[in-house]
Amino acid sequence: MPYETILYERDGAVATITLNRPERLNTIVPPMPEELEQAVIQANRDPEVRVIVLRGAGRAFCAGFDFSGDFGHFKDLLYTEGRWDPGKDMLGATSPFAAPVPKFMSLWRSPKPVVAQVHGWCVGGGSDMALCADIVIAAEDAQIGTPYSRVWGCYLSGMWIYRLGLTKVKWLALTGEALSGKEAAEIDLINKAVPFEQLEAEVTRCAKRLALLPLPQLAAMKLIVNQAYEHMGLHATQLLGPILDGYMRNTPDGLRFVDTAAKRGVGAAVTERDRPFGDYSQAPPLRRPNPDHVIRPGAAGTKGT
Repeated sequence: MPYETILYERDGAVATITLNRPERLNTIVPPMPEELEQAVIQANRDPEVRVIVLRGAGRAFCAGFDFSGDFGHFKDLLYTEGRWDPGKDMLGATSPFAAPVPKFMSLWRSPKPVVAQVHGWCVGGGSDMALCADIVIAAEDAQIGTPYSRVWGCYLSGMWIYRLGLTKVKWLALTGEALSGKEAAEIDLINKAVPFEQLEAEVTRCAKRLALLPLPQLAAMKLIVNQAYEHMGLHATQLLGPILDGYMRNTPDGLRFVDTAAKRGVGAAVTERDRPFGDYSQAPPLRRPNPDHVIRPGAAGTKGT
């Protein structure tokens, strides 16, 4: 099937899903969550596929939800007659048929293992998406974070909470600080970090190693681990997080943030958000991903299907 916001490729037993809005740092707009889910279904229906790789085109994995144009991409889902509709927002945030988080969770539910290949910015909803994968391998200079506590958001998938212990997740939730890929691996938020030049080869090695194993065994091992975390309340957390996210997007601070983005541009909004903390958009060069680290879909080793 044709996709607008992603690319789907298969090379042997490995299917690769590439978020494909590189000019916008792969920020999330409709229909990306739906297309992600459909691509996961496509991979699971293909008897040749044993492993799925998720990555982003260009210089970022995913910089979160696209709030440009006064959050215009989502107006029909969240607004009635030009005003925020909390009832519509609640339905849009929690419905398994429409909400982004259940679509992201197709990665979690997939019986076939998913490896996320993270580089560049992996922020907000982008990090929520990546952490739904089974194995996350990042470039050392990737920047992974959720600046939700500063303005306009709340944990969505809950994966930050379930992947980290109380001490670490409380600090990151309250400060909104970003982690480099190397730091994220050191605290076990992700599985591994490697230099960008080795990232694709490391992900390919991991995927091909998994593909050697019997698929029923992989599915069984994934299922037992997932069930343990679901019994810890994962689904309940994923219901509450998006509802709180809706409220936080419509506080006076949240509305000012989007108004600034609409009137002066997204850059101005995130500059105001980040300036007091000196990170994300206002980080020094050593705390930013290298802009020359770019993923180009269609490179050697992949082929379209």
